[in-house]
Amino acid sequence: MDKYFVIMHSERRDRSRLPRWMKMQMPKGETYSRVKNIVEKHGLHTICTSGNCPNIGECWNKGTATFMILGEICTRSCKFCGVKTGKPLPPDWDEPNGVAESVRLMKVKHCVITSVDRDDLDDGGAAFWVETIKKIKEVNPETTIETLIPDFDGQSEHIQKVIDAGPEVISHNLETTERLTPQIRTKAQYRRSLRVIEYIARSGITAKSGIMLGLGETEEEILQTMDDLIGVGCEVMTIGQYLAPSANHMPVKEYVTPEKFELYREIGLQKGFCFVESSPLVRSSYQAEKHVKSKVS
Repeated sequence: MDKYFVIMHSERRDRSRLPRWMKMQMPKGETYSRVKNIVEKHGLHTICTSGNCPNIGECWNKGTATFMILGEICTRSCKFCGVKTGKPLPPDWDEPNGVAESVRLMKVKHCVITSVDRDDLDDGGAAFWVETIKKIKEVNPETTIETLIPDFDGQSEHIQKVIDAGPEVISHNLETTERLTPQIRTKAQYRRSLRVIEYIARSGITAKSGIMLGLGETEEEILQTMDDLIGVGCEVMTIGQYLAPSANHMPVKEYVTPEKFELYREIGLQKGFCFVESSPLVRSSYQAEKHVKSKVS
């Protein structure tokens, strides 16, 4: 899942410590208010609200929303992630119906589906992913879909199930550079994640990935990560600022300036990405409705 969606609690408690470019405006707008009322009235679950995403107002006003499936307890305990870890409950097979109905009620034009890691399941939850995509398409035939998937332990047969379900975009986040991966990602492997992205790209579906900055990576490592992604066929890249969930998580080593983020955006486009979303508050679903167009750009 997009584990850096969470606007981290320790920073939220002391906003004075954040640089000026990390200060967020309150979301507003007619569409935002309508969607917010539906979410509250029907008890819907979106990562936009539970993760306190800084772009919630902008995305909802554009008709984009992100839903999290397979529960809220992850089987991994990555050092940068604020999601609960432990033993998850069994999958709720009525959840795909609920997500599809949520998309309908919210009049979502483009939805992003993410999930916790489910290493406790034989297929990592692939069959559940398929059912969710299927239900969304049945109830909302005009809505486009992006799936932000886990690595499924690199098992191609599980990834293929998601591909065959036909989402417009499939994303899998590297999260960070190769050197830092063992320090912050539990069980996940940098090269295995690259193979997952390559498998997606070879299928013909738009492949997407994202990383966080501020964990101690160097500029050289960032550029190498871009090259690695381009090398496996990734077309869309997101780059955002890491914020620590708590004092027990990896600390922020640096607040990267907006100017530096813009430089990385320009470099990424020069390297061959169709889209690069790069700024401090960018998260994986930011501007996601644009990324379905990469094949025809």
